[in-house]
Amino acid sequence: MAQQAGNPTGERRLAVLEGVLERITYANEENGYTVARVDTGRGGGDLLTVVGALLGAQVGESLRMEGRWGSHPQYGKQFVCENFTTVLPATVQGIRRYLGSGLVKGIGPVFADRITQHFGLDTLAIIEDEPKRLIEVPGLGPKRTKKIADAWEEQKAIKEVMLFLQTVEVSTSIAVRIYKKYGDASISVVRERPYRLAADVWGIGFLTADRIARSVGIPHDSPERVKAGLQYALSQSADQGHCFLPEERLIADAVKLLQVDTGLVIECLAELAGPPEEGEDPGVVRERVPGPDGEAEPVTAVYLVPFHRAELSLSAQVLRLLRTPEDRMPAFRDVAWDKALGWLRSRTGADLAPEQEAAVRLALTEKVAVLTGGPGCGKSFTVRSIVELARAKRAKVLLAAPTGRAAKRLAELTGAEASTVHRLLELKPGGDAAYDRDRPLDADLVVVDEASMLDLLLANKLVKAVPPGAHLLFVGDVDQLPSVGAGEVLRDLLAEGGPVPAVRLTRVFRQAQQSGVVTNAHRINAGQHPLTDGLKDFFLFVEDDTEEAGRLTVDVAARRIPARFGLDPRRDVQVLAPMHRGPAGAGTLNGLLQQAVTPGRPELPEKRFGGRVFRVGDKVTQIRNNYEKGENGVFNGTVGVVTSLDPVDQRLTVLTDEDEEVPYDFDELDELAHAYAMTIHRSQGSEYPAVVIPVTTGAWMMLQRNLLYTAVTRAKRLVVLVGSRKAIGQAVRTVSAGRRCTALDHRLRGS
Repeated sequence: MAQQAGNPTGERRLAVLEGVLERITYANEENGYTVARVDTGRGGGDLLTVVGALLGAQVGESLRMEGRWGSHPQYGKQFVCENFTTVLPATVQGIRRYLGSGLVKGIGPVFADRITQHFGLDTLAIIEDEPKRLIEVPGLGPKRTKKIADAWEEQKAIKEVMLFLQTVEVSTSIAVRIYKKYGDASISVVRERPYRLAADVWGIGFLTADRIARSVGIPHDSPERVKAGLQYALSQSADQGHCFLPEERLIADAVKLLQVDTGLVIECLAELAGPPEEGEDPGVVRERVPGPDGEAEPVTAVYLVPFHRAELSLSAQVLRLLRTPEDRMPAFRDVAWDKALGWLRSRTGADLAPEQEAAVRLALTEKVAVLTGGPGCGKSFTVRSIVELARAKRAKVLLAAPTGRAAKRLAELTGAEASTVHRLLELKPGGDAAYDRDRPLDADLVVVDEASMLDLLLANKLVKAVPPGAHLLFVGDVDQLPSVGAGEVLRDLLAEGGPVPAVRLTRVFRQAQQSGVVTNAHRINAGQHPLTDGLKDFFLFVEDDTEEAGRLTVDVAARRIPARFGLDPRRDVQVLAPMHRGPAGAGTLNGLLQQAVTPGRPELPEKRFGGRVFRVGDKVTQIRNNYEKGENGVFNGTVGVVTSLDPVDQRLTVLTDEDEEVPYDFDELDELAHAYAMTIHRSQGSEYPAVVIPVTTGAWMMLQRNLLYTAVTRAKRLVVLVGSRKAIGQAVRTVSAGRRCTALDHRLRGS
């Protein structure tokens, strides 16, 4: 930094500004950059704009800020804050505003008024030192008094963590998580073992932990840093769907990430893969497996421990089920099939096609089987037929799917109860299931729909809980995108030369042939351009400019489809984007769609969190697995609607698509994202009356055949593409690049 004239030490004199934080207009949760409006007490109701490092500051707080004055070409004079301290307000009016701002859980404007009327200038001292005296205030019972005292203490402790973390740009919500995880030990963990945060605290990845480690003086070439970096590289690859990485690729990725010598990375990898210290889990597992995509040369695979264990376990459990001599549905071993199928015809009023009949026989006679096929090929009717026959023989049938919407659809189709896989297994906090190999499900037949969505970890938990002798049927479309989580379970089960019998339905039924949605799904899957002229249920709005395509997508979803087809824009219409970023990405479109469908109203409360605003009526989705929430956890991809928002108790409630009401404290809102638009990956397993898909050259790198095919097959009645013919052509032509790194197919072949 250049020295300033007349300031021989080179220190920059910072201006000081005091004021009450009235409103946060924008906050970036990732780096803490904030744009706020502050009341400096100059009168006239004028508010001053403050920008910069206001990480952790809450509306209603009195702040003493240091920084410099500046000017913005559009917004005029503003104060650029470099650091701040919280100053407790000194007037009764200030205290009332401070407490009424929603800062302390349990106190809203009404109680803030009553408390300050009763205690005056002593209010904050009473809450701090004698909180039991709050019971003197009319309307405050022991329960609310305790709640206020606890919230005040927690707020203080979080503030302490925040102040410590301020220098390393950690967001408020992450500071809250750190405090909730480690309590009073928060600061010592952050100072002494910062890389633990990446493993223990959701929302903190290696990069944030690395920044914290750097600020507390951990060396760049510390073995602890390198080992954490290796595990981060593996977890990043798991986020991209890989169960392992070939050793050479992992080493190259780690060297690039950490900017350290290759030799040091190799040494640290050897230590991670070596025998663990007593009481510790091994860091990673190395094993020779066949190369991906059938390469002749085996590779040394490096796994994170949970994925290695799950792959070994899943393959062993599938083989155990296939080979057991027990059979919980022995009636189908020597059934008179002509008679059984005749009875079925009388129940359903329709004949099975030969390949459907083969699938029915397979599911009822084999212990593990797969049924796959595209839209309109009769998968649903085949499943219904299997369930009808099994129940006719008094078999106990359990039906499950990875998402709430898919489970509902399965229940409607079969007339039997269906649940999500998570609910079926009764997953507990920590991710353990109530049902497993030692306590199996009470079932003779287990049917899992939308099986392309099953990732390795969930599939392992499910198969472990199937009792020996029961039949397990996986149903899904293998041409769709693979699961969001690591693995390619359905594809591995169908791998050539594997032990699991399968039927692929290929014939499109006549009724389905009249659907433009079904016809075009099959055209896309065959590498042909979709037909977009003269169809009643499949449209293309051509727009080559990406930004304009984004705006047009919003207009189609929020105005045109509801006007022409009478569909509800929130409940019935779903925008599916190839990617999250960009002018036609899910992030931007969510903001525009929220404005169009659920605009803000002065009389209704709303909660700003980071760059997002939550309102009653918002369509939202959960973006992480949280085993602590709801009856059996709330899982990544669960969709719901915000039904209430309480600024006093700092909580909003979401009614999920499984009809469960789930409360979220305001400091948990980074688990929720808006879902008016979502990425195609996140839509798997769901079905919507109408789907709008922006397909633009702005998403060029993401455009692949199985992506567009998955998006189109999410629609029940109507598809609208918005974008350029060139981008659609790119998506149709581009076949997904290579298989994921998984060795499940190799293990299933018993190698």
